[in-house]
Amino acid sequence: MSTKENAAIGQLLALLEARYALRVLWALRDGHAQTFRLLQDSVGGITPNTLNTRIKELREAGLVGHGSDGYSLTLSGQDLLKRLSDLQAFAGKWQLGQLKKAAPPRCSRLPPAEAPAAAPVPAPSPAPVAAPAATPVPPATPPDDSSNA
Repeated sequence: MSTKENAAIGQLLALLEARYALRVLWALRDGHAQTFRLLQDSVGGITPNTLNTRIKELREAGLVGHGSDGYSLTLSGQDLLKRLSDLQAFAGKWQLGQLKKAAPPRCSRLPPAEAPAAAPVPAPSPAPVAAPAATPVPPATPPDDSSNA
C-alpha cells in the first residue's frame, strides 16, 4: 500500500475507533432517519454529550447527514456499511469459535450414565479380628460401713 492509502485508512480507523462511532453508524443502517432521542436509544448507553460529539464528527466526515426527519447515513455512509456488512456474518462465526474454545472437553460433558466407567477398585477385605472375651461385670455392692468403724 502507498503512503497515501495508509494515511486514508489510518484516518478512517481513527474516526471509527472513537467511542460509539460504529454503533451510531450501525444504528442508522436500516436507512430510516432517526431523531436525536431515538438515535440515543438505538445506540444505548451513550450520553447526549458523547452522541453530539460523534454526530458532529461523522457529519464532518460525510458519513451522516441531518434532514427534516432526523439523522441518516449519507451515500458515503451507506457505502461504508455495505463494505462492513460481512462483519455481522464474521461476528457470528467468530462467536461460535469463541464458545467452542471455552467449552470443556467432550467427555466431561457426558451425563453420568454415559460417562466411561472407571475400573472398580476392590475394597480391602477386613482382617478377621477376634472378639474380646466377655468379662462379667460384678453387681454393684453397697459400701460396707462396718470397715470404717
